[in-house]
Parts: sequence; C-alpha cells; structure tokens
Amino acid sequence: MTDDTIRAAGCVLWRRSPVDGELEICLVHRPKYDDWSHPKGKLKRGEDPLAGALREVEEETGYLAVPGSPLPTARYEANGRPKEVRYWAAEGARGHFIPNNEVDRILWLPPTAARHRLTQPRDRDLVDALLNALNPT
Repeated sequence: MTDDTIRAAGCVLWRRSPVDGELEICLVHRPKYDDWSHPKGKLKRGEDPLAGALREVEEETGYLAVPGSPLPTARYEANGRPKEVRYWAAEGARGHFIPNNEVDRILWLPPTAARHRLTQPRDRDLVDALLNALNPT
C-alpha cells in the first residue's frame, strides 16, 4: 500500500510594523484559487519540511524568513487525496515582494485583520497558534 498523501510546508510569516512596531502577519493572494492564505507549497522529493517551508516563503513573498516554533500541522483533503501541511512561525527578514504567476499580491496585516482576510477557516487557527508561540503564558 502506498501513501499518496500530498506533503507540503509553510510558515506563518510575521514582522514588527515599520510604522508602529505592532505585530503584522503576511498573507499571500493566489490568483489561481482567488484566495488568501499563509505562504506554503508542496515539498520536493526528499526535501526537509522546514527547508521546504522557508523556500516556499521566499518564492511566494520575496522575504527571507527566520524560523521559530513549529505550529500545528494542517491535514485535509485536496483533489480527493489527503494533504498534510507542516507550519512554522517565521519572522520576515530582509526582502521585497515581486508579483509572480503563483502569487500576485501580499498583505502585511495585524492579527485580527489577517484572521478575517484568510479564506480557509483552518488557516485562521494558525494565527492563534502564532500568537501563542510568540506570547507564551
């Protein structure tokens, strides 16, 4: 029996606002799906999930990311196949966005606005997981 799970990885990319120092979360808009999500993508064969997550962040947003805590893994069905997306908190370092075929826009939003803009409810839970990782009680 073969495992046909689609393996992917991504990050909840965050930074401190250059204007007021408040937390901002980066969301990407994918024109193919007309949705807003966290940067993520399929892993290459044999690719380390964290390395793949950082690669996808850079490809989709133009930003280098400094990885932090692991966040919950999302599991769902995509095109009739199981999909598993591993996530990490990651601070956006240097870089700048250049629109491309996969992602035509990005937004840096405060957590509440990011939660409302995200298309998939499962992605909203990752905002809360990021806040918990950055501010452990």
